[in-house]
Amino acid sequence: MGEFELIQKHFLPLAGSVSNGALVLGPGDDCAIQRIPAGHDLVFSIDTMVEGIHFPASYPPEYLAWRALAAAASDLAAMGAAPACFTLALTLPAADDDWLTGFARGLADASHIFRLALAGGDTTRGPLSLSVQVHGTVAEGRGLRRSGARAGDLICVSGTLGDAGAALDYLEEAQPTDDMAQVLERYHHPSPRLELGESLSGLATAAIDISDGLMADLGHILEASGAGATIDQALIPLSPALSRLKGARAVDYALHAGDDYELCVTVPEAIWQVASDAIRSQMTVIGTVNQDAGLHIKDSPGHTDRPTTGFDHFRSKA
Repeated sequence: MGEFELIQKHFLPLAGSVSNGALVLGPGDDCAIQRIPAGHDLVFSIDTMVEGIHFPASYPPEYLAWRALAAAASDLAAMGAAPACFTLALTLPAADDDWLTGFARGLADASHIFRLALAGGDTTRGPLSLSVQVHGTVAEGRGLRRSGARAGDLICVSGTLGDAGAALDYLEEAQPTDDMAQVLERYHHPSPRLELGESLSGLATAAIDISDGLMADLGHILEASGAGATIDQALIPLSPALSRLKGARAVDYALHAGDDYELCVTVPEAIWQVASDAIRSQMTVIGTVNQDAGLHIKDSPGHTDRPTTGFDHFRSKA
């Protein structure tokens, strides 16, 4: 199968499967055309995944497509942006029709759930890797940033943390238990918090998605904001499955493991107190922003310690 036959068979059918009014012209021309509503800013981000670094060899293509689009879409959630469209650059060692059928199926499912229309892309031959660029829009001047946290703000996270990192221990498990299956599902099918991110626009002072681990990503907020923080280990939300699988070590996964794609935000306490039930029910307060620099964790009454950081491509082992 040649490049153009590959695109025609597996990717052009995805064009038009998501209609959100943002995409004027999709695949098939030299460029796509996106229409930006009046009074809105364009928000865009790109993520790359490489076999052996971001996913294991022989990883199922349906899962890979979902994870790739979810990782990129999660950046839109962190900015409080409404999803619009995405492009895909796919490098393949060979044009394997079965693999491509599975990949296209996973991509179609994810794009529908995340409300992201396929705008175009490129395919080439080489080691398996893919880059996804996502576009979204946000009301002018209302995009969430990392740099707005202020002393006294509450630190909140969505969902539960650590499941996806723990799942790496069970990827080769032939007969996973129910608890293993639950954390594996968090790894295979992460769910970016797009609607929550949109609802936090204008409320949160800073935000980031948790892709490299809570400690690393919260550290990015603090560095950009010129602030410090203290978080309470006992308040970090853990799933029952993770707690049963890892026991006392569960909190270490929640602090340092990546791939959760939950949100970490800072919110003034007065705003948190009047936030909607829909927001408060999805988030947990785990600490406060401090004026003095440094990221500290309280792991027992009256005791704080400075934790290590999360995943770093050029410091962590693949």
